[in-house]
Amino acid sequence: MNISAPFITRPVATTLLTIGLALSGILAFRLLPVSPLPQVDFPTIQVSATLPGAEPDTMATSVAAPLERQFGRIAGLTEMTSTSYLGSTSIALQFDLSRDINGAARDVQAAINAARGYLPPALPNNPSYRKVNPADAPIMIVALTSDTLGRGQMYDAASSILQQKLSELPGVGQVIVGGSSLPGVRVEMNPTALNQYGIALETVRSGLASTTQNRPKGQLGDGARASEIASNDQLLKAAEYAPVIVAYRSGRPVLLSDVARVEDSVEDVRTTGLANGRPAVMLVIFRQPGANIIDTVDGVRGLLPELQAAIPRAITMSVVMDQTQTIRASLHDVELTLVISVLLVTLVVFAFLRSPRATLIPAVAVPVSLVATFGVMYVLGYSLDNLSLMALTIATGFVVDDAIVVLENWRGTGRGASPRSRRRSAEPGRSGSRCWRSASRWWRCSRRFS
Repeated sequence: MNISAPFITRPVATTLLTIGLALSGILAFRLLPVSPLPQVDFPTIQVSATLPGAEPDTMATSVAAPLERQFGRIAGLTEMTSTSYLGSTSIALQFDLSRDINGAARDVQAAINAARGYLPPALPNNPSYRKVNPADAPIMIVALTSDTLGRGQMYDAASSILQQKLSELPGVGQVIVGGSSLPGVRVEMNPTALNQYGIALETVRSGLASTTQNRPKGQLGDGARASEIASNDQLLKAAEYAPVIVAYRSGRPVLLSDVARVEDSVEDVRTTGLANGRPAVMLVIFRQPGANIIDTVDGVRGLLPELQAAIPRAITMSVVMDQTQTIRASLHDVELTLVISVLLVTLVVFAFLRSPRATLIPAVAVPVSLVATFGVMYVLGYSLDNLSLMALTIATGFVVDDAIVVLENWRGTGRGASPRSRRRSAEPGRSGSRCWRSASRWWRCSRRFS
């Protein structure tokens, strides 16, 4: 059976099929995800829990251990890594590649709920989890700097405004705000003063907790109407905390400022960020799996003017890391190499065959084969990366070999020969007198007259 016979006997259909493959490849080229390397999604979930003031040993035994016992019962779990710090613990759970990440997330949430009864009662919040891919790296980092505002104020603007807007962009998978923490009031106790007044630390803590709170105050009403009493008793600044009464000694109130130093600061003073030597808050942007990294970064850059207008003017936004710069350069070089290789192959074929008509076959077959490959890559879920483009560049040589074989077969039938050689082969007694008339019968003729 001759596979190429239907395509030779039906040139119109072959031409339309070639055009269709080329168009499908061109359309798929614009839809293919772009990345430096092939995308590999590892089903990984990271669980975090915090207990302010707890030692790493306490976090490991009281928080991490109960969670690990529950996580160990989840099906498909291949690796579990736990790391405990001062006041926090992090557990990374990696599952089989065949495991659905959404189903694994539901199992993780169920395990957290089952372990809640074994966790310390003082845990401020339930452990949280998020889906991560350890193979992913940040695609972009935006730094926020200011000459007048502190890190806490910049962090507040980044977490309350910028993080939500960036997360809505197509292709953006996760946005992490780092370099600082939310604004807060820090109270540093003076042990000597506490000893002189005979005040315990728990007394100060309970006094502060009862002073700053926001609870409903009730209603004022009669038979016809009712009015809600709206009042916020929360304290937000250090100046408001300083006159708080923590105890009474000898009939005299002891103020918080008498036994402690109160200052406006941030919740976590052990987190910092620098951009070009200046204090900064970082917006670390990750992409969604399979998203086009170049389109995602272009969308973020296009949104930066709108984001700059949504935050105070004293804050300056600047891009400190853009992963697409190297990706654009490397992909451009590989694409240029691919085009040059196609041109060189065509010129080599022309130099040896010295026939423009014969050279037209590889000149058309090579680009169409390469462009049509983009359509197949899109269907199979591949990405446009350095490895796939390098493979296409190497495959150019194989495509040329196939094109030359087809060309030689075509010339061997006589249809690619010159008119003079055709007349000679048509003379009586010539072994190839009938072989050039029909390409579909070339194999039988060559067997008959060989």
